[in-house]
Parts: sequence; C-alpha cells; structure tokens
Amino acid sequence: MMLMRYLFVVSLVCGIAEIAHADTDGGIKKLEAGDIRGAVEAFESAYETGDPDGAFYIGRLFEMGLGTDQDMRRAAALYAVASEKGSLKAQNRLGLMYLNGTFVLQDYARAAELICQAAEGGYSNGLFNCGLLYAEGKGVDQDPIKAAGYWQEAAADGHVAAINYLAMAYRDGEGVAADPEEAFRQFSITAAAGNPLGLLEVARAYEAGAGVEPDIAMAYAYANLAAVRGLDEARLLRDRLETRMDPQSLETAQAFSRTWKAVPIGSAG
Repeated sequence: MMLMRYLFVVSLVCGIAEIAHADTDGGIKKLEAGDIRGAVEAFESAYETGDPDGAFYIGRLFEMGLGTDQDMRRAAALYAVASEKGSLKAQNRLGLMYLNGTFVLQDYARAAELICQAAEGGYSNGLFNCGLLYAEGKGVDQDPIKAAGYWQEAAADGHVAAINYLAMAYRDGEGVAADPEEAFRQFSITAAAGNPLGLLEVARAYEAGAGVEPDIAMAYAYANLAAVRGLDEARLLRDRLETRMDPQSLETAQAFSRTWKAVPIGSAG
C-alpha cells in the first residue's frame, strides 16, 4: 500500500513538472507570436503548477517593458520569488542585478552567491558569469583556475561567450597552460558561427601564425567578415593586411569572404 501511494505521488509530481514545462514553453511561443497576455497567463500557470521559471519570465516582461510599463523593482521582486523557489535563470539574473547595483543594493557577495548557485545547477549563463566573478575576484577570491573551469563547463553547452573567454584563457595562459593551438580551435568554433570576436581572433591568429600556419589571405578574409559585423579593429586589420597582398591573393580572400556561410554551434559535421 505504501509503495502504491509512493508511485502515485511520484507520478503526480512528474505530471505537474511536465505541465509546468509545457506552460512555460507555451508562454515563450505566445510571446514570440506577440501574444503578451496569453504569455503571461501561461507563465502564471507554470508557476502555479510548480515551475519557478514562470515567475522569472514575468519578471523579464517587467524588466523589458513588454506589454507593460518598465518596472525594475517589480522585476527584481519576481526574480527574488523565482530564485527562492529554485529558478536558475532567476538566480543568475538577480545576481547580476546585485552585481551592478540595479534597483537593489550593490552587493558582490550576494551576487556571487546567487550567480554561482545557478552555475552549480548547470545553468550555462550562470557558469559563464560565475567564471567572470572568479576571474575578477568580485564576491569571491580571485581564482583564474576556477574561472577557466566554469567556462569549460559552459563552453561544453555551446555558450558563445564562454567559448571565447576559454579561448582567451588558452591564448594568454590564464588559469590553464598557454596553448595557442587550443585557443585557435576554440575561437574557430565561435568564428564558424559568425561571432565577431571569434572571427577577429581567427584573423589575428592567421596573421601571427599563432596556433595555425600563417596565412595572410585567410587573415584578410576573416578580418573582412568581422569588419562587416561592425568591429572597427577588424576593419583596421583588414585594411592593413591589404597593403601586404598581391591582386590574386586579395581576389581569393574576398571570394572566400563572399561565399562563407555561418554554421550554428553544434550543427557542423
């Protein structure tokens, strides 16, 4: 009898979790379709059936002023409610508010507590931000090794900023042994997805021969791709590289840039 009761309770809890998740996903779809009221109703339903992310998403609406006047204090209050119920997204977002002193007291210790709690739950934004805190020594003792470790975890989830920061760690030997080849490999992942910083760093690596054979044409091609995405540093690099190229190499490099297509992270292969 006790076993049957236990199985019933487990089934009920799992069912509630599935309903809550469906409500949250449904709310996001309604939001994308421009149905703000429907999204709020779905998020409220999710929260009431056990998904704290429902409160987080309503908080985001208040923070961004979608369907309502922007109200940062109400957003912070909703993040606090969701955070206490275990929302990793809310823990990270509220932590950032404490970090920046946005409508809450600036408090690095509290920021680190919340953000790194989200990281321990495996939330990729939390992992990335917790890594930043350890890199900068805000709210925690500065520890580049821990920072790199958090970025490695987030990078494994395809977090673009974490991949770039991990690549910089390998490039500069911060928290990990300096490894130009690994730095180039990591930057190449975000470059392939069209990330401006990744493209610029790949261009620099090709120019310097850092972790890859030097290739001025490829350096120009990647700098060209980064420049069109608004990076002034890339434009200056591209123009400087052009002065070192013959017409045929320049034509080849521009053809590469013209036909290049971004591939979302995780879609290659």
